[in-house]
Amino acid sequence: MSPASFLVVRRDNIGDLVCTTPLISAMRQRYPQAWIGALVNSYNAPVLSGNPDVDQVFSYTKLKHRALEQSWLDSVVERLGMILTLRRRKIHTVILAAPGSQASAERFARWVAPHRILRADPDQGGHEVERIMSCLSSCVEALPVTFPCRVVPEPQQIQRLTTALPPALDNGAGPLVALHISARKPSQRWPASRFAELARQLHDRWQARFLLFWSPGATDDPRHPGDDDKAAEVLALTRDLPIHPIPTSHLEELIAGLSLADRVVCSDGGAMHLAAGLGKPMVCFFGKSSAERWHPWGVSYQLLQPDSLDVGDVGVNAAVAAFTRLMDDSLA
Repeated sequence: MSPASFLVVRRDNIGDLVCTTPLISAMRQRYPQAWIGALVNSYNAPVLSGNPDVDQVFSYTKLKHRALEQSWLDSVVERLGMILTLRRRKIHTVILAAPGSQASAERFARWVAPHRILRADPDQGGHEVERIMSCLSSCVEALPVTFPCRVVPEPQQIQRLTTALPPALDNGAGPLVALHISARKPSQRWPASRFAELARQLHDRWQARFLLFWSPGATDDPRHPGDDDKAAEVLALTRDLPIHPIPTSHLEELIAGLSLADRVVCSDGGAMHLAAGLGKPMVCFFGKSSAERWHPWGVSYQLLQPDSLDVGDVGVNAAVAAFTRLMDDSLA
């Protein structure tokens, strides 16, 4: 008899959860009638919003992400209530989708008291998606890793952003290119002046139009450092180009905004994986991270990673050449 219920646990960063969506798609195909839930954190939960393969999303707030008015005790009580709710569901299988050992996830799985717990194969290499899919080796035989990542934008957010687009972007002839300029790791940050020069060359060659994305806030904000200054520099250098700023305070805004683009230029990180989940071809910059493990999954991409492992060493000409190859791929 097929298991009646699954709970997928993935409480890491945005990209980690995006890379878990192929596993969820595979489970839905193999067990179309099963209840499939997901346990995530409040920060990455919008990744699964609207995903038709998931019946219910349970999220909790990490202590470091809780609001100023939310006490430590409130967070703990909230988490305990969720555990009790899941225990009452009598879940058959908990899947710990994060490769590698996670003691807190193991404890949570035991508290939920499932019939069985599935884990990733510790010897599985390759892409993060392949590592995660190894969780299913015991219950889905010979399943090829052919499922793409899947992210679903909210229609209301799309409507709001589309309405705000100026006519030059809404009705232009060239490709609409998303430029995402924020990156958490210093080695992944491409300078503002190069984003601006890239935009100029892409506009001259393809009449490209642009959406500029960044994490809003001051660089020195201790809780949520942002890139307002960097965005202002890019906009000042491209004031004569068709470019529209979209600061994204919420993940739902970023997902919807990226869904409007035809192509994406970004660094390795959450936005890159969201773009892959939306099916967007892209040029991506890689610094000190594994391209084999974290490259965009299931979409056309051009990856630039200098020998120095510092994105700052990628030149504009290299980015233009990569974008040209991306355009050529779409015409082939």
